[in-house]
Amino acid sequence: MSRASLDEPTSAMSELPEHLACYVYGVVPGTSGVPEVPGVDGAEIELVPHGDLAAAVGVIEVERPPGRRAELVAHHEVLDALAAIGPVVPVQFGSVMRDRAEVVEELLAPNEEHFTDLLEELTGRRQFILRGSYLEEAVLAEVVAEDPDVAALRARTRDLPEEVAYADRVRLGELVARAVEAKREVDAQIVLDAVLPFCAAHRVRPGSGIDHVLDVALLVDDDQRDRFEETLEAVAEGVHERVRLRLMGPLAPYDFVEG
Repeated sequence: MSRASLDEPTSAMSELPEHLACYVYGVVPGTSGVPEVPGVDGAEIELVPHGDLAAAVGVIEVERPPGRRAELVAHHEVLDALAAIGPVVPVQFGSVMRDRAEVVEELLAPNEEHFTDLLEELTGRRQFILRGSYLEEAVLAEVVAEDPDVAALRARTRDLPEEVAYADRVRLGELVARAVEAKREVDAQIVLDAVLPFCAAHRVRPGSGIDHVLDVALLVDDDQRDRFEETLEAVAEGVHERVRLRLMGPLAPYDFVEG
């Protein structure tokens, strides 16, 4: 059998009835395995090959309700299962193409060099998400103990009606927010300084709320994973009375692909 017949879907394989289409999850090396998890609408996952690449797809009905939460869950479960097998470049949620031939002609062929470079960068690496949150009572107690102005305002407003102490309460909120922000910068940097030596890349993600410390995506080399997790466990133990750290992964590298 020729190389072309191995790499390119035949016309019969590529074409789909008008009521069906290809839902695209991501791009993987052509040698990748296929995860057994079901995709959107329970569709079986298959690989559409092109050269040294392949797109992971599932065949779905064209006429269907869009954007359900179950679809998003299935999308991420397929990508995370692919990431457990090897490198994967995630494709945006909801990406649907007419048939397998269009997957090759519109996605894989025009972007072959880009996908090849990305997969090379991701080989042997996994994404994790590290989130940190304050134990609110603990951090507020620290702020009160460390800032005399906060302590005085808190004591003065504690038993006053809200309408009487409104201005002081606003001022108290501003002082507390400023103090927590200063703590957040220090505490987030302590955690990052400990784990980043074991990471190939990282992306700080936005967060909010008085309890927020950090939300960061980390790309970890497989051969550094044990040391990374051991170090993080030690950090978590050291701060557990005031900060809760939560590690999620390994995941598909959503934060480390462009475009």
